[in-house]
Amino acid sequence: MATAPAARQAKFVEGNLFRHIAVMSLTNSVGLMAIFAVDLVNMIFISMLNQEEITAAVGYAGAILFFTTSFGIGLSIAVSALVARAVGQRNLEMAREKATNGLILGIGFGIVFSAVVFAFLPQIVSLLGAVGKTHELTVHFLRIVTPAQPFLMVGMIGGAILRSHGDAKRAMAATLWGAVANAILDPILIFGLHLDLTGAAIASVVSRLVIAGVALLPIIKHYGGFDRPTLAGLRADLAPVSAIAGPAILTQVATPIGQAFVTRMVSGYGEAAVAGMAITGRLTPVALGVIFALSGAIGPIIGQNYGAGRMDRVRRAFLDGLLFTALVIGIATVVLFLLRAPIANLFHAQGLTRDLVYLFCGPLCLLFFFNGAIFVANAACNNLGRPFTSTLINWGRHTIGTVPFAWWLAGYWGAQGVLIGQAVGGIFFGILGAWLALRMIDATPARG
Repeated sequence: MATAPAARQAKFVEGNLFRHIAVMSLTNSVGLMAIFAVDLVNMIFISMLNQEEITAAVGYAGAILFFTTSFGIGLSIAVSALVARAVGQRNLEMAREKATNGLILGIGFGIVFSAVVFAFLPQIVSLLGAVGKTHELTVHFLRIVTPAQPFLMVGMIGGAILRSHGDAKRAMAATLWGAVANAILDPILIFGLHLDLTGAAIASVVSRLVIAGVALLPIIKHYGGFDRPTLAGLRADLAPVSAIAGPAILTQVATPIGQAFVTRMVSGYGEAAVAGMAITGRLTPVALGVIFALSGAIGPIIGQNYGAGRMDRVRRAFLDGLLFTALVIGIATVVLFLLRAPIANLFHAQGLTRDLVYLFCGPLCLLFFFNGAIFVANAACNNLGRPFTSTLINWGRHTIGTVPFAWWLAGYWGAQGVLIGQAVGGIFFGILGAWLALRMIDATPARG
């Protein structure tokens, strides 16, 4: 086993912070975008069937899978924070111990959570507004994919461990290979074997297995692998993992719960509206994957510098994260606006579905800057030991910062108003999150 010297492991405590953020975010985004590209690829191939019910079913399923995926992201944030602190202190033995216990606890939590979701799938799908054939198709798809969600959580936690060591490239490879597997299997299963929605679900399951395997191998080969777990060790780490994972999970699941409210509102405007929302929902994390990756990417940078007692670099990293967010959002908005027609054509979008795609590829994308500010604030809160602050910000954004605005503007512009209201509500909470995070950074003493 080849393990880098401890002094070289804490790579973020020196050097240009903006460059660290850019490299980590860009490489991490490829991996994260690959996770969501799995669903995007499914949507592209499913839309080729030209059956509105199936496209809408994938949209409803996506809202629920987003919920379980967010649970995995919360677990990975907790493990990443603990491992990154140990790496920042040059204690690789502790880092390996935290990685081992964090992975095992994450697997346990993931299995229980996925089992609960699986048990109540028909009721959950009904809550989102799906009825008739669309409801039946959604439940069928999810009954195949949901049992494989723990494997995706393993892959996420493995990638978080790699990023905590500064190894963004190997973390990226795991989800990238998962997306490749999905892209290869989709046309074979959907069209070649005529399995339609079932084929898309099977391809998604295989991709999750690939992600888990490719994420764990580099940890074993390059970072000392995992320790033999002990009951005492698991008990000792249960509290610190839960202390971060609990609020981090609550923070992450606020987004899909807010999205569930929006899905329910949009369902009132018909399956064409749900299909349009499903397409924009798949485009958002892929087109803006760098922003979605920012929280997980900047977390280890903040964590290492906090562990090393460099609060000046923690503050600089936070401000550079906001600057990086503004640059990425600006570029992405221009590109999406110029390509809005080809994007809509790719999904065979017509009528209201096309209108919603066009709406996303412009003003709604630009307003995503404020969501990016929340992501950066969440990273600071989670890695400086104040995870409940990020929980409150996220829940505020996706409840009172979503539902009233979406409801209000829907009265003026229908389905488009729902999506506009969802975006507008994020402005206040983006500003609030950045302000609270800066106050917290300035009030946090350097670790001895």
